[in-house]
Amino acid sequence: MLVDGTLSSNPTGVIADARAAEASGYDGIWSAETSHDPFLPLALAAEHTERLQVGTGIAVAFARNPMTLAVTANDLQTMSQGRFMLGLGSQIKPHIEKRYSMTWSHPAPRMRELILAVRAIWATWADGSRLAFRGEFYRHTLMTPMFDPGPNPYGNPPIFLAAVGQLMTEVAGEVADGLLAHPFTTERYLREVSLPALERGLATSGRTRAQVQTSYPGMVVTGLDEEAFAKSEAATRKQLAFYGSTPAYRPVLELHGWGDLQTDLNTLSKRGAWDDMTKLIDDEVLDAFAIVGPLDSIAAKIRSRYDGLIDRFNVYAPSGIGADRWAEVLADIKD
Repeated sequence: MLVDGTLSSNPTGVIADARAAEASGYDGIWSAETSHDPFLPLALAAEHTERLQVGTGIAVAFARNPMTLAVTANDLQTMSQGRFMLGLGSQIKPHIEKRYSMTWSHPAPRMRELILAVRAIWATWADGSRLAFRGEFYRHTLMTPMFDPGPNPYGNPPIFLAAVGQLMTEVAGEVADGLLAHPFTTERYLREVSLPALERGLATSGRTRAQVQTSYPGMVVTGLDEEAFAKSEAATRKQLAFYGSTPAYRPVLELHGWGDLQTDLNTLSKRGAWDDMTKLIDDEVLDAFAIVGPLDSIAAKIRSRYDGLIDRFNVYAPSGIGADRWAEVLADIKD
């Protein structure tokens, strides 16, 4: 199992974060698109590391078009000397339409076509063939020499697709190189819903499970003392309450018989009752979504739950744990 980390949201700390991640033993590091651009920090991270893989986890696909994604990913693949991973996600309709002022429709078919269009553009640069992609949502038919960077010396970067629902997960199996599971995913949901959907997509494309990596951003509740542990636990409950209020993630809760919890969380979120939402995340729910325990138990619990189930475990160091102690935990996870 590979172990990945997450870049800080503060762009001024990218170089230090990336160097520390590599020194600690992480295999890769992901940059999220929240309040900052997900691509720019990775240029710095790649420049100041030697072996660390760098990826977007995620970049909002529908806020862009296949050509802009193809160009940016191609450049980062060159700058990182073949260590870039293009992680894409759909986001949800209100954000695409109201925040990005872009078109939202048929997310799974649109995502499938977007990835195929990116690959068609890369193929044109690789072999000089005519660009002639004509789809339902995207059309790319012009590529002149001035705008053709030529073949990438490191090949094309792998494309990871974030998915929760079964249709998008099938798309990942059909056209992507990796699946980025959502943090609001339990081991049971992975086994019973996500991975079977991934297999259906793989069957459509004629590929095998070995040809696609699965990455899971796991939540960890731990600490060196009671105060740190309580702080970590409170933050995780708050995060779970926020995710659980989202209708798109209801199927995860329903699988466990917790559908009413989603209704209650959603109702409270509309009132802005964030503290009351957090109180609804009981120990059973917390344990289903997060690895919970003393620091010296974390590695074994991660391996017990996810060995053989996923290929990459994305985890970041809880606050207050020194770099050396955390490096030991990472090494134990990979053992």
